[in-house]
Amino acid sequence: MTPLQVSRDAPIGIFDSGVGGLSVLRHIRAQLPREHLIYFADSGFAPYGDKPEHVLAERVLAIGAFLVGQGAKAIVIACNTATVAAIAVLRARYPGMVIVGVEPGLKPAAAASRNGIVGVLATERTLGGNKFLLLRDQVAQSSGARFLLQACHGLADQIEFGTLESSQTDALLSRFIAPLLDAGADTIVLGCTHYPLVQASIERVIAASTQRAITLVDTGEAVARQLARLLVAGGVARDSGAPARLEGYTSASATALSAAFSGLLGLDPPTYEIVADPAGGSLIVQNN
Repeated sequence: MTPLQVSRDAPIGIFDSGVGGLSVLRHIRAQLPREHLIYFADSGFAPYGDKPEHVLAERVLAIGAFLVGQGAKAIVIACNTATVAAIAVLRARYPGMVIVGVEPGLKPAAAASRNGIVGVLATERTLGGNKFLLLRDQVAQSSGARFLLQACHGLADQIEFGTLESSQTDALLSRFIAPLLDAGADTIVLGCTHYPLVQASIERVIAASTQRAITLVDTGEAVARQLARLLVAGGVARDSGAPARLEGYTSASATALSAAFSGLLGLDPPTYEIVADPAGGSLIVQNN
């Protein structure tokens, strides 16, 4: 496929299976305040973790086509599961385009750990993916770190429902974090973009469980740095012009996405609902 021709003024598309990617968008806005942003929450198709890889790949291509249709000059897959399953096919579809994925921050966690024992909180799909396991083995070999993998079944769904501060969320966190602390981990990777949204609860659970200092690793900042580097290298970084715009799209409820923007980030961008075109299956804006 012919590489896309893009302008500096074009927006950056960011997507996730739901609102978890807002934790990445937060870092992107902080590091790239002049860039126009489009956020797509695929809440109507969530969760991604229980979908076969070929289904996820097809969905990622459909979202990529939608974002490109909105004029996106770059795409950020703000979802660990989607990155593992489909970043290669998206890059093959749009050669030369800036496409950045997320992966658990094993390397910075290994560097931050004092005793070499690192816990990783992530979805079962992420932890079982070949891409992740290869990364784990490479970092373990180069650093000597030991990684304790903890699948967090149901945690992303709990966050997606908006129950960030609740006894149910704390109970889930305690169940997942306790084995890591008992095994001696002094560093914990937040290996799903939903998890930084409950970092305050994670810190509270840790404080109630141990007096040891525990380092938490959120990879959103590293994703934003990589995106900035690639935009500059490609000559498409936006450094002037009118104030930056932010728009939200979702395959579920625009009202729910608006509430997430407001409650999690204190923002109030316009939001729109997306549906599949019955004629061809492509994603289109509802009632547009």
